[in-house]
Amino acid sequence: MTLQHLDTPPIPLSRDSAPGGSLLRRGAAVARHGLSRYGLLAGFLVLWQVASTMGWVSPAVLPPLDKIAAALWNGIASGALVDDIAISLQRSGIAFAGAVVLGIPLGLLMGQIPAVERALDPILQLFRQTSALALYPVFILLLGLGETSKVFVIFWATLFPVLLATIGGVKEVDGKLIEMARTYGASRLAVFRRVILPASVPSIFVGLRLSATTALLLLIAAEMIGANKGLGFQVMNAQYNFQIPLMFAAIFLLAALGLAANFVLVSLQNRLCRWAAPAR
Repeated sequence: MTLQHLDTPPIPLSRDSAPGGSLLRRGAAVARHGLSRYGLLAGFLVLWQVASTMGWVSPAVLPPLDKIAAALWNGIASGALVDDIAISLQRSGIAFAGAVVLGIPLGLLMGQIPAVERALDPILQLFRQTSALALYPVFILLLGLGETSKVFVIFWATLFPVLLATIGGVKEVDGKLIEMARTYGASRLAVFRRVILPASVPSIFVGLRLSATTALLLLIAAEMIGANKGLGFQVMNAQYNFQIPLMFAAIFLLAALGLAANFVLVSLQNRLCRWAAPAR
């Protein structure tokens, strides 16, 4: 018995199964995602450049992006903006760290012990509703016009988002989880470490992100009023001397610092809270 070999025509490769097809699909998917996420921003920047270059708006008021980039490069190359970035990061970083060190433990305490919350809540609500900028002259009178008053006004504004988010995170912990842990014999400390603290972390990070943004906002105001260094001072000084490209360069640097701080906090939150929905 002999086997007959049948000649079968070759099967054509589809576009998806062809070599490089998956690479093209991934590239197209990345391009679509980038366009849907950043297309509007890119269009805004292109419109800015074209409008300023073509004279649709006054270049003296809204300079082209290439001139802003040149001013940014010159400021960094000369070291002037580098010094401003360093001093601004120092001021906002110290204030933010102080808000975290005080706000998170105090929020955990107030969220767990109602008596402590009842005692502290009225005065904290009064302080929270008082604008930090309105109190800045008071801080200057008490602490002087140096670094202490600038750091303290930023700390004052950044404390309350962290504190309130921490209190809210503790109160939103599912009571059934706490009851179940106690049923299995967990001590009060174990319930705090194993249940309350992990469940509060997402809310705490929301407060941290709000505080980081607030720190940069108050940093600009504090440096505009009584400083001779820093990005906020550079914005005012460049505007006063009509160096508009340099002014926008300092503004873009402040925005970049805010984006970088938010990116770091989001990455840390996603790393610590893998069980929760990814933060954006």
